[in-house]
Amino acid sequence: MKATLALVAALLFLFMPAARGGELPVAQLIEPAYPVQERVQWVLDIAAEELGYTEQRGGVTKYGQWAGDPKAEWCAEFLCWVVDQADQRHGTRMLTTLFPRYGGTNTGRDWFLREGRYIARKGFVSDWGSQWYRGSSVTMERNSYIPQPGDWVFFSYGSTGDTSHVAMVESAWRQPDGQVLVQVLEGNNPSAVTRVRYPLDDWRIQGYGTVRDLADIVLRMGLRGKKVSGLQQRLVQVALLNQEDVTGHYSQRTSDAIKAFQQIAGYPTTGIANQKTQLALEEYAAGYKLRHSSFWVVSEPTAP
Repeated sequence: MKATLALVAALLFLFMPAARGGELPVAQLIEPAYPVQERVQWVLDIAAEELGYTEQRGGVTKYGQWAGDPKAEWCAEFLCWVVDQADQRHGTRMLTTLFPRYGGTNTGRDWFLREGRYIARKGFVSDWGSQWYRGSSVTMERNSYIPQPGDWVFFSYGSTGDTSHVAMVESAWRQPDGQVLVQVLEGNNPSAVTRVRYPLDDWRIQGYGTVRDLADIVLRMGLRGKKVSGLQQRLVQVALLNQEDVTGHYSQRTSDAIKAFQQIAGYPTTGIANQKTQLALEEYAAGYKLRHSSFWVVSEPTAP
């Protein structure tokens, strides 16, 4: 992360309401909504092993050294190093597939967006649009997602909306008053690896890079990623787009195909694949396959 943002982050950490170290408030563990994958648990275990690690003189860390910048502002470098360690120990390939490898502002968040595994705390992503849980006809409410172990949580400390810090979710807890706390393992807080709890509705939490594909999002011209590829594939299924146009880039051809479908569905022809359009297209594609399939009935041979 950028050095200027690091100074702001360090000052905010001094005054944050989250508890650190052995000062965690009494609360009840919220069981994960989904089973924790073994490979994700490996990553969490290695991150926990690093608790207490502190910067060397001059801000040098082994995580920055691993990333090629010994004095890097190392919250992202710590998480990437942890994933790489899990890959080396267990022969997996999670870095750059399940998790990003990065060290720059917004890069990690944008990687999860392209992978189709990002949930904004407010249910809305700038330059994209609103979100909804997969298959749901209801728009996502703010602070409704309880992050799962292994998710990456992105923080923003300024008005620009740029990511300033990143941590890995370890668990979620509910206090007696009902408030939900997100427990994370994080580096560079402000100069060590620590375990911290943040309120689920903390204004600094921008969103989560998730280990599962749990939400969909409005798609429009110029966007890229797996969600776009999935949309294009459904358009191919209903004969509104050619297979060679499945590029992951929301092109003019994709927009025109969405307009064609919106006309079929009786919707305004905006070319923007909003929630209503995407849900209708999924239903239409499922029915289209049945309507355009041929069936033959094979009878038993008649005895002579």
